[in-house]
Amino acid sequence: MNKRKVPFLNREISWLYFNERVLQEAADETVPLIERIKFLSIFSSNLEEFYRVRVATMSRLSNLNERAKALLGFNPKKVLNEIKNIVVKQERKFEELFQETLINGLAKNRIFILNDSQLNVSRGNFVRNHFQEKILSNLVPIIIDLDQPFPELKDRSLYFFVRMIKTGPKVTEKFALIQIPSILPRFLVLPETNDLKFIILVEDIIKYCLNDIFYIFSYNELEAYTIQVTRDAELDIDKRVSDKFIDELKASLDKRKKGKLIRLLYDTAMPFDMLSILVSKMKLDAEGLIPGNRYHRFGDFIKFPNVGPSALEYPSATPLKVKGLHPTESIINKLAERDYLINLPYQSYDYIILFLREAAIDPKVTEIHITLYRLAENSKVINALINAAKNGKKVHCLVELKARFDEQANIFWSGRLLEEGVNVNYGLTDYKVHSKICLIKRMEKGRPVYYANLATGNFNEKTARIYCDHSIFTSKKEITKDLLKLFTALNKKTIAKGFKHLIVSPLESRSKFYQLIDREIRIAKTGKPAYLIFKVNSLADEGIVEKLYEASNAGVKIKMIVRGICCLIPGVKGYSENISVISIVDKFLEHARVFIYGNQGNEEMYLSSADLMTRNFEHRVEVGFPVLDRDVRKEIRDIIDFQLQDNVKARDITKLNNNKYHKNRSAIKVRAQVQTYNYLKNKHQ
Repeated sequence: MNKRKVPFLNREISWLYFNERVLQEAADETVPLIERIKFLSIFSSNLEEFYRVRVATMSRLSNLNERAKALLGFNPKKVLNEIKNIVVKQERKFEELFQETLINGLAKNRIFILNDSQLNVSRGNFVRNHFQEKILSNLVPIIIDLDQPFPELKDRSLYFFVRMIKTGPKVTEKFALIQIPSILPRFLVLPETNDLKFIILVEDIIKYCLNDIFYIFSYNELEAYTIQVTRDAELDIDKRVSDKFIDELKASLDKRKKGKLIRLLYDTAMPFDMLSILVSKMKLDAEGLIPGNRYHRFGDFIKFPNVGPSALEYPSATPLKVKGLHPTESIINKLAERDYLINLPYQSYDYIILFLREAAIDPKVTEIHITLYRLAENSKVINALINAAKNGKKVHCLVELKARFDEQANIFWSGRLLEEGVNVNYGLTDYKVHSKICLIKRMEKGRPVYYANLATGNFNEKTARIYCDHSIFTSKKEITKDLLKLFTALNKKTIAKGFKHLIVSPLESRSKFYQLIDREIRIAKTGKPAYLIFKVNSLADEGIVEKLYEASNAGVKIKMIVRGICCLIPGVKGYSENISVISIVDKFLEHARVFIYGNQGNEEMYLSSADLMTRNFEHRVEVGFPVLDRDVRKEIRDIIDFQLQDNVKARDITKLNNNKYHKNRSAIKVRAQVQTYNYLKNKHQ
């Protein structure tokens, strides 16, 4: 890789600007209070994973020599410093929002979060009784000997770093660690008083009852401060391993728990001498020392109890129906007439479950092929596939064991499927299978007929309630013939190429993307209108960025909706003057990947499981597929238009990286997610 010569924003820095947009939602006073708390939680969880994966990788790269850094195109050490500067500023903003949004906002609604110093006698007795009955037996302190190696702290676990002081003629002190088990509920709702509601966190309960933990000692002063460590979560797996892959993966998961220390998040109230002990004993790099607030592992606040009025949360929207489909009528029979589109989460995910259930019991169905990447905890998808196998169908499941942070769950599901007679394929040695595809073979009048489901999101009914994705049912031979070819190859642990309609990574996606963009470039050079409309989660591939710059310079008008990372810099003279980019962060997570090509008025549309990232082109099996049904294409196009018109939750991505809210000429407020729900409700009722 040569040193970059075109405008290209570092992907880590771009990601931090995305997480800033999440923080903006927590600051938005039009967002209900409990939802703002949830956005603080999402921000915190995002940042934690960012450190576990991206900062860990950057830390590894920082050891490269100067020649390697030149080839890389940036200095990892400088990027780490920039990351810390941005994160520290964001953490300060987070703390301000925590006080303003959570503490003060709740107080206005007669809800109070109490800490250990704010308990009166009656509430103190209630808390102490709860501690002794439910918490104390789960806590086993570790007494610290500063002359011995420091204990290994677990990734993402909450700890108290405790100092015990004995005063007298000679002051002595001792230190201890207390791990707060994740099995303990984080929040305790206290008895209501005079229509006032009170909540206390488990760490404040423990601080209030510290004497009950260290009662065998005669120390007369105790102080405790929360800390949390984040470790390198990248897996080192020998790619040559095949037959023993699961054992290799399990071993790597165990190593992940003891990965290199990347970040120490600490309570800023901790005295400097105590912090110095931690830094010295843990041998922590300066970039990984992050001042935080009183409460860490804020991801738990996604389950913050709403003890107030329902208006503090978004109203729950009933999943909409799809016109033409009915839960007691055959979906497969309907597909002989036309394609059907499910727009998640606006419309019910039950249609996908019903499709699999129908295949499981239909005597004419003989085979089911499916790729599984992330599954719900109590997966109805798995149950349908198991029942299909019990009904004598040949069920072929490719379960991707390398799905990051879902490896353990997917090992479990693989075992379940194998026990029930399902043919399980663990995927490919060198590539993750990230596609979201299902193919059903049905014998009709003595010949096989195929029915398919292709989607931009996982076969996961839980995430389908909050992720915006498109899922298409089709029996079109153009699609099913290519899918059969792909599944045949995957079942043999190989990768096929030469597809006529699908765009499949890792062998063909890049060249086909370039061809489609080049077609628009040729059209523009003839003086005719040419345009591209892309919606993705991330844009970070250098080749694609350069190709889009080329298209812009040729006069192709490019509109992009990029939720997260965007390394392309719009509006740069000589590169991207014809490119505009917006990002939408709202109630639901925008997750769909949509690619629209002007094609001289004969517009073409593709959906895909892939983002515009190098890994999606070169290291994963991804499937892009054309939207061939005119009605389906029109519906997706209308939804994309709502997003392009959004002037409530859309932010402009510019070279300034200031996340300003998108404004357009319309005097009418357009909030794409609300507009989409109402549009689908009216169209499908």
